[in-house]
Amino acid sequence: MTKYKILYAEDDETLAFLTKDNLEQFYEVTHCSDGKLALETFKTDNFDVCILDIMMPKMDGFELAENIRKINTEVPIIFLSAKTLKEDRIKGLRLGADDYLVKPFSIEELLLKIEIFLKRSNKNTAPNKTNYTLGKYQFDSKNYLVFTETEKISLTQRESDLLKLFLENKNVVLKREEILKSLWGDDDYFMGRSLDVFISRLRKILASEKEISIENLHGIGFKFNVALS
Repeated sequence: MTKYKILYAEDDETLAFLTKDNLEQFYEVTHCSDGKLALETFKTDNFDVCILDIMMPKMDGFELAENIRKINTEVPIIFLSAKTLKEDRIKGLRLGADDYLVKPFSIEELLLKIEIFLKRSNKNTAPNKTNYTLGKYQFDSKNYLVFTETEKISLTQRESDLLKLFLENKNVVLKREEILKSLWGDDDYFMGRSLDVFISRLRKILASEKEISIENLHGIGFKFNVALS
């Protein structure tokens, strides 16, 4: 069974080691020692929960949370901080955090909070979406169509599945092997060549949309860039 992924930002090495060690019994944890690194890491993967310290070098937890919320409005954010003032707690919650635990904290309480937020996230998952807007185009994933009032482009099922996967993860890096396993259940070499063909066709279809691009990150994967309005 795949473990949920947690992004953990904390500059205190001892505390980070102990907390990560406990969390890794249940979750896959990626630790970052400063806020800037945490933000860059968040952009490269799909995390299920973010646990953030506030007083960190390069970028504090408040700024980090604000930037995460610009990218993803749903991922649960939990602050762990030595800052005990009510004003700090209110600021954190106003920035979009889901909870705020004061250090020293109980690992049992943290685990309980994570479990609650994961259950809530799963419970609130939106129904399977089939219609999307792509600039001037509409995309009907159920019928494998990209269309306008005067133009209709048919996609193969794989192309449609790939475009839907990109749209559900826009502005997020998707690793090549993740895409292959999502579409084919495997990351075989020949499937990889097919993926390149599908991406080339999607690029041609969307070439007139200047706010949309499929970025190739060499050796990593792809990123479906959509300009934020």
